[in-house]
Amino acid sequence: MALAWAGAIPAHQAWAADPVLIQGPQAAITAEDMRADSLRMPEEMRPNVLRRPQTVQQIGSNLYVRRVMADKAQALKLDQDADVQAALRIARDKVLSDAYLLHLDRSNAVSDEAALAQARAMYQAKPERFKVEEQVRVRHILIEGKDEKAQAKAQEVLKALRSGADFAELAKKDSIDKGTADKGGDLGFFARGRMVPEFESAAFALKKAGDLSDIVPTQFGLHILQLQDRRPAGVQPFEEVKGTLMQEVRAKVAQDARVAEAQAISAQAQPQAAAIEAFANGYK
Repeated sequence: MALAWAGAIPAHQAWAADPVLIQGPQAAITAEDMRADSLRMPEEMRPNVLRRPQTVQQIGSNLYVRRVMADKAQALKLDQDADVQAALRIARDKVLSDAYLLHLDRSNAVSDEAALAQARAMYQAKPERFKVEEQVRVRHILIEGKDEKAQAKAQEVLKALRSGADFAELAKKDSIDKGTADKGGDLGFFARGRMVPEFESAAFALKKAGDLSDIVPTQFGLHILQLQDRRPAGVQPFEEVKGTLMQEVRAKVAQDARVAEAQAISAQAQPQAAAIEAFANGYK
């Protein structure tokens, strides 16, 4: 009975005013449907998925097939089957409990001021957590192969760089490391132990910003490195870790509230031992 409302008005009629993305003779899929379906994805993934028209069309088409099948099942009164009713109750519980958890998160949201204060306290309480080793920031150009042709190409690039050519432009033009080429070859800061030994040795041997390495062979090909910056070993400044710590504060407050609510609800439940035993015995 609790689910009787669900079948009263087909979902594609309830949201008729919403922009229609997929239209068929028996149903329609709206933008609201698409947004609702996207809630199953991690929040950070949604923009990457939903900004691609081809992906939206594919997902919408799948939703359309599901909706038409669901309407056909309802027309055949399959929704009145006991097992289906139980599955619908579980699906309802999932959707609404997730909505309730989001409500809890909002109700327990921490202000920026409180989050900042707690983040600063965490930073001060365990400074050893934020210790960092010496780091260098380099950019590189990677030439494919190690044969004579590759050596000649690398020498040509290195000569151009030593004559004043723009490193970032040559990285975009000649580097086969496409993950960094568009960023001018920039690898960001890294400490020892992150790169293959030959590369690491060459990187940490550079002394001043702008210094160029010789050609460095590794298992990936031939590299030319340029030092951009160095950081001595020490403790990361609070400003660098502030954002991460504030996120941790908010996540912990939300998680603590969720756990407390779940425990309070669970404490009211009375397990029926005999019924549980009988149910389990049915699967032996």
